Amino acid sequence: MDARALSFSVLVILIASATLANGYSPPTPPPTTVYPAVKTVEAAVEGMVYCQSCDKYGSWSLAGAEAIAGAKISIICKNHRQQVSFYKVFQTDSYGHFYGELKGLKMTPHFLDHPLHACRAKLVSSSREDCNLFSNINNALDGASLRYEEKRLKWKNYEAVVYAAGPLAFRPDHCPATTAPPPTY
Repeated sequence: MDARALSFSVLVILIASATLANGYSPPTPPPTTVYPAVKTVEAAVEGMVYCQSCDKYGSWSLAGAEAIAGAKISIICKNHRQQVSFYKVFQTDSYGHFYGELKGLKMTPHFLDHPLHACRAKLVSSSREDCNLFSNINNALDGASLRYEEKRLKWKNYEAVVYAAGPLAFRPDHCPATTAPPPTY
């Protein structure tokens, strides 16, 4: 190594050691860009559960019906191959209303996997011992279809498309005998 290269190397080493000895630290990198959180769009189902009055037994009428607090309903979704892809049980509040998010429901591009085609609401159990038989109001025995009623819930980073189901109803297990004549059709 020639003398010029050696003296240049020694000079670089001296400058580097002097700089580090004086408390030099490399500049901190600029803060990373913070991107807004991705907006989550979920599907949800809501509806009501009632106890059908005895005088309306055998019909789809809910006139005189009472809301059932604590009733359980299930949402069952099947994919386009008729395999269960989602199942969850929801409970009604003190007003007989249920609301459930379909978190975990996998929707594929296949149109039959959309909640309107794939999901049904079914009665599971009633909290009332005097009103615990399933009725078939809105085809609840096979599963009530969901309806899109253009309802959405929106927050900053969350949006839910809310589908309607039902109303669904249980009926009393015992109704007093009536003296009225049977309806004529």
